[in-house]
Order: sequence, then C-alpha cells, then structure tokens
Amino acid sequence: HVPQGPVCTNLGLKPGQRLTVKGKIVPNAKSFVMNLGKDATLLGLHFNPRFDAHGDVNTIVCNSKKVEEWGTEHRETVFPFQKGGTAEITFSVNQNDVTVHLPGHQFTFPNRLNLSVFDYFDTQGDFILQSLSWE
Repeated sequence: HVPQGPVCTNLGLKPGQRLTVKGKIVPNAKSFVMNLGKDATLLGLHFNPRFDAHGDVNTIVCNSKKVEEWGTEHRETVFPFQKGGTAEITFSVNQNDVTVHLPGHQFTFPNRLNLSVFDYFDTQGDFILQSLSWE
C-alpha cells in the first residue's frame, strides 16, 4: 500500500506559473510520486523518483496518464535525492511542456494532454510534504 499524501484540487496553474514543493524523503525510501494534471484521471505529469523500485535504481521516471492509459515513460538519470534528506522541486508550467527544476538539474516534459490549466496535484509514497507554494 502506497501512502497517499495531501491532494490539491483547483490549483489553477497556467502557463507562466509555477508550483514549488518542499518536503522530506523518508529514511528507507523506495520511491515517491508527484502527480500534476487536470484531475486524478488526467495527469499531465506523473513524476516518480525511484531509489529502488520496479527494477529502477536512482532513476526519475516521468509519464502522462489519460484515464487508464499511460503514455511512454521518460527517464532521467540525474538523481539529486537522498534517503532521509529534504527535497525541493519546482514545476514550471509552459505553453507546451512542464519544466521540472531539481537541485542542480532541470528537464522538460511535454504537455501531451494539451492541458491549458493544471488544477490537480498529489503526492504519494515515501515523501512527507512540508510546504506547497505557487506563483
């Protein structure tokens, strides 16, 4: 069972805006997830850092989900997370993609669902959310 963190709806994130997530990673973390989308069924960005899960070690796996249909997995091998450490991640919404800002690294993920607004955010897994801010 994956622990479910807080769920935010009605965020109203539009291109040009960003969401900053801060929290703690549990000491024996296997993986955690952050979802950003229209709602729980339409995820523009499924962000899944894996310390050791599903055959991946120290890899960030990103994807999109349309109802029950997952897209193609995108893997980032830069892995700036530490078990038991803190994490600060910023998601910047652009016209055609989302830029993910990590400590010392950033990458973009395409807005495959062409969402004009990101209303939904949740966290799951081995991550304790401490603060959320958006601008």
